Amino acid sequence: MASNRKLHLGTTIHGAGGTKYGWRQPGVEPSASISLAHYRSVAQRAEAAKLDFVFIVDSPFITPDSAPHFLNRFEPLTVLSALATVTSQIGLVATATSSYTEPFTLARQFASLDLLSGGRAGWNVVTTGLEGAAQNYGRDKHFDHAERYRRAAEHLDVVRGLWDSWEDDAFTYDKETGEFFDKSKLHTLNHKGEFFSVKGPLNIRRSAQGQPVIFQAGGSDAGRDLAARTADAIFAGLETFEETQEFYADVKRRAAAFGRRGAEPLVFPGIAPIIGGTDEEAERIYRELAALVTLEDAVVQLGRPFAYYDFSKHDLDAPFPDLGDIGANAYRSHSDRIKRIAKQEGLTLRQTALRFATPRGSFVGSPEKIADIAQHWFENGAADGFILGVGVAESFDAFVEHVVPILQKRGLFRSEYEHNTLRGHLSLPFAENRYTARQTLAAE
Repeated sequence: MASNRKLHLGTTIHGAGGTKYGWRQPGVEPSASISLAHYRSVAQRAEAAKLDFVFIVDSPFITPDSAPHFLNRFEPLTVLSALATVTSQIGLVATATSSYTEPFTLARQFASLDLLSGGRAGWNVVTTGLEGAAQNYGRDKHFDHAERYRRAAEHLDVVRGLWDSWEDDAFTYDKETGEFFDKSKLHTLNHKGEFFSVKGPLNIRRSAQGQPVIFQAGGSDAGRDLAARTADAIFAGLETFEETQEFYADVKRRAAAFGRRGAEPLVFPGIAPIIGGTDEEAERIYRELAALVTLEDAVVQLGRPFAYYDFSKHDLDAPFPDLGDIGANAYRSHSDRIKRIAKQEGLTLRQTALRFATPRGSFVGSPEKIADIAQHWFENGAADGFILGVGVAESFDAFVEHVVPILQKRGLFRSEYEHNTLRGHLSLPFAENRYTARQTLAAE
């Protein structure tokens, strides 16, 4: 691999923790999910550590059994717009669904965040795995899986087209002649497709990075294809090195098949590091966290990727039940993975629920061990970077204070920002305006 290749790091900001029990941990403020001070504190500490970006997860549906953070939290673009004013360099990435938004509105929102932040915005494109979301948007039934991904592809194409409405030098602001903009550099999209009819143009210009960075988080075949064709980066929700290495190779192969010859999409495995002064201390912290999870909560939590399927109707000590296609129209890659592992390892329902409610993951140990694991994954085809899940109150501070300096000392991670845009941080090229690019090509 190239010697100048650098590891990338982002962090999710969870207020009251991303699990059912996170808010009960010492030092966690139960109302942190609606505390701007909390989000500001994490974002500023992440920027001080020179991380690439902070990330706000979202979903448009809850039940009384949802994790506390999901029950009462900020809308991502709103809070990231606030964070844009109290940070200056770190990237700002938000989840937004393509299934229940209109391309014009979403394009305008992310373009606004991109300008507010000086070119630091990113959009995590999701199709929404929660079937109940349909009823919050005037539908009786959720879009089926294949339709969701066709819609997502078209939605993204429209948004990117709208982001190119104005060429970068379109606004002349010539007070002497009265020319506010060059009319030849304003472009109307006139899109008519399977799902959307959008004329345009968008009523906001492009940013210092051209367009927001596109992230994607689907692990199914359709999700991997969407990321391989269109995304700048993809999040991977897997536990082991072997699983993640396979995912990494598969996504890069698909990207090459779509004619992409660069390093994109960058692969970011999601990790929830548990860090102690020693390996033994980290293991103790993990056991204490696992002990907080009740069997009842584990069974409820297991149902989420299966569209909140009620597992309590089954015998806990019988083999994991045959669910057929249940979960196929929800979080398909996650539900398929649970089914596969339960079958391969011969797990009972009880064992499956506890296994996935208290995943140990690979990143448990001392700062030196965590750095060793991250370096191994990075240098052996499993990751271009990592997205940190702040599931333990002290873990984020431990990571940025103790693990990041080790990675910096090894030359794997930056000590200072070299760019001011998210694309720059991620070593991605400026997103050239399509109309400008065509004119340049025609002139050659």
